[in-house]
Parts: sequence; structure tokens; C-alpha cells
Amino acid sequence: MKHHITQASRILAPTLLAATIAAFVPLTAGAEGFVEDTKITVNARNFYIGREFRDDSITRSKAEEWTQSFFLNAQSGYTPGPVGFGVDLIAGLAVKLDGGRGTTGTALLPRDSNGRPVDDYGRLGVAAKAKISNTELRVGEMMPVLPILRSDDGRSLPQTFQGGMITSREFDGLMLSAGQFRQNSVRDDASMEDMSFGGGVSDRFNYIGGEYAFNDKRTTVGLWTAELKDVYEQQYVQLLHTQPLGAGFALTANLGYFQGDEDGSARAGELDNKTYSGLFGLKAAGSTFYVGLQKVSGDAWMRVNGTNGGSVANDSFNNSYDNAGERSWQLRHDYNFAALGIPGLTLMNRYISGDNIRTANTEDGEEWGRDTELAYTIQSGPAKNLNIKWRNSNFRSEINARDLDENRLIFNFPFSIL
Repeated sequence: MKHHITQASRILAPTLLAATIAAFVPLTAGAEGFVEDTKITVNARNFYIGREFRDDSITRSKAEEWTQSFFLNAQSGYTPGPVGFGVDLIAGLAVKLDGGRGTTGTALLPRDSNGRPVDDYGRLGVAAKAKISNTELRVGEMMPVLPILRSDDGRSLPQTFQGGMITSREFDGLMLSAGQFRQNSVRDDASMEDMSFGGGVSDRFNYIGGEYAFNDKRTTVGLWTAELKDVYEQQYVQLLHTQPLGAGFALTANLGYFQGDEDGSARAGELDNKTYSGLFGLKAAGSTFYVGLQKVSGDAWMRVNGTNGGSVANDSFNNSYDNAGERSWQLRHDYNFAALGIPGLTLMNRYISGDNIRTANTEDGEEWGRDTELAYTIQSGPAKNLNIKWRNSNFRSEINARDLDENRLIFNFPFSIL
């Protein structure tokens, strides 16, 4: 069952945040390091998505929603001693500003039993933590950002997971991590549910991996293995490299290889996937030019429901080009207007094309997408750090009814309380 904060929370939104802070601060009493290193931040996010459907098989013409959300992240320091203890709190509330049953489908809001977007929804999570030297253990609710499990923060509230993870940075340049997550709250849901892929459901996601940075931190190699128990198992190898070419010039490469198959009782059936990913960049003054190449061999790329696709080269606003058998390429240009004396202003344009998609009805499906993002972060004054983004996209696909034209307006205003 899904649980949503009642309509009264539209009036009591500030109270929810204040109560969370009030509950957190007394815990810091009497613990010197715990208090001194405590950080409490809030991100106020105003998010609008307007999506027009262009596929004749879609019975409605658009999806359109608008929300205001607040996300509080309170992180304590650690108590003194050989083993330090602490606690983290997260609290989120999203309120509907506009949207109805005929315009749902943007993933900004959950839907009730009648198919209408809820008036508001929220989450409150706690994680305990302990630290020895440079090794940290966390148990509770959190937002992991790992190559094989990326929490999605692309809508009103971020995706969160319940479980535990340990991260060690005892040696310079080396990061090791392992953990288990038991449940998942996706970005447009307030409840915690089991995780899934391809119709297979599990309450165990186990992983272990690490990254090593060397060559003056210009080169990083990573190796990860994971399983969504009784659904799939997966390995991932990554290479990141930046090669300076002189003043204002550099080459970059982000190479990745996934392989995976079914795990245990194979609740999603037999699986076989190999995914190759490469994103190559040339930085020249304020411009960065990218070429992205991606190939999916066998079944679709494997990831837990709701997670971000940013580990593959051709992930975009509306698609990850990760269908069974799909081959895709990307051309992209980023420009930072700081090169022209306008710090905080950036522009991104990209085009991605995919083909050779295998489905039950075709052996060579095609799709393409185009994205533009214009963003500005205010540099000074009362609204310092306010980030404003306009995203414009087109997407067309032969394999599903997702042809669309879309605009997004996103205002993120992060500020610190402590």
C-alpha cells in the first residue's frame, strides 16, 4: 500500500521541516564532534513538466504537472573516540501546484486509486552511522550513488533505499564499498517496496566493488559486482581518464562494460546481457564536444526499478537507449559561458540515435532523441546559488508509444541551516 501525507501538509509544509530539525538538534547535546560537524541543508525545488504526445496510438494529447518540493538533509558529525557514532535524517515533502487525472504521467507525483495525482506526498528517513579511521558504516534510509545502483533525483523528490553500506578510504586513491539494500522508494512514491527488474521481484540487492584513482587523479579504474537476489547478477568494469593537452584543452574518456545473467531462481526468466559504453570528450576553452557510443548485446541492460541510467554513455532526459540488442550513438556540445565572462551560465545540446532494437514484434527497431538544456546559477545576492534550468526535448521511437515533445522548468534553491 502507498502512503501519502494528507492534504493538510500543504499548509504545514514549513512545520514538517522545522519539526525534523527540532527532532535532530537535541540528539547533538553533549557530543563535541557530533555537534561541531553537523550540517543541515534544505533544497527548495519548483518543477514543471509539460509533455505533448505525437504518437497516433496515444489517446490523450499531453501530460502536464507542476510541483513545489522541499528536501531536508541533516548529517551529524561523529562522537569522539576510536569509534565515532552519528545519525543522518532526510525529510522530503512535495506539493501539487497543478495537474489532473487527464494530464498525469510525468512522474512528478504519485497517483491515487482513481488515477488522479495526489495533492502531496513525502518521506522521512533515518540512518545510523559509525566510523573508524576512514571507514564508515551506514544503516537505514539513504540515497546511494553507485555505478551499479544510482538513486534517481530527477523529479520532485529523490529515490531512496533502505539497507546498509560500508565505505572505506584507508589508502590514498582507493575507495572500497559493499552493502545490502532491502527496499526501494522510487521518485514518485512515498512507500517502501521490494525491488524489481523485468517482472522479477526481490528484497535483497547485494554489491561489492571499488575504485582506484592514480596518475595524479587523472585516471580511475573501477570494478563492481552486484546481484538482485533471485533475479539477476551483474559485473561492471569502468575506466575514466582525462588527458590535458595544454592551456584550456583536454581529452576525456569514460569507458564501461557490463555483463550479467539470471540469478538464483530466475524470477525474471533466463537473462543474458553485455553492454558496452563509451563517452569521449574534447574540451576546448568554454566548449566540450562529446561522442557517445553504446551497444547492448543480448537482453536489455539490467538495473533496479526506478534507478538512474547515468552509468551508460547515452542516458538522456527521456531514454537510456538500453533495449535488447540496441546500438546507439550520440553527438553532444556543452558550453560554459564563463569563458565569455558570464559565470554560472551553461548550455547543452545533444542528439542520440539508436537502432537494431529487438522486441517481440521487430528485429530492427529505431529511435532517436534531441535534448537542450540552458541553465544559470545566480552568483551573488539574496538568491545566491539559485539554479534555474530550462530543458527542451524531442523523442521518437518505433518500439513503443512514447513519441513526445517536452519542456521542463526547474528551480533549485539550496540553502544551509547549519
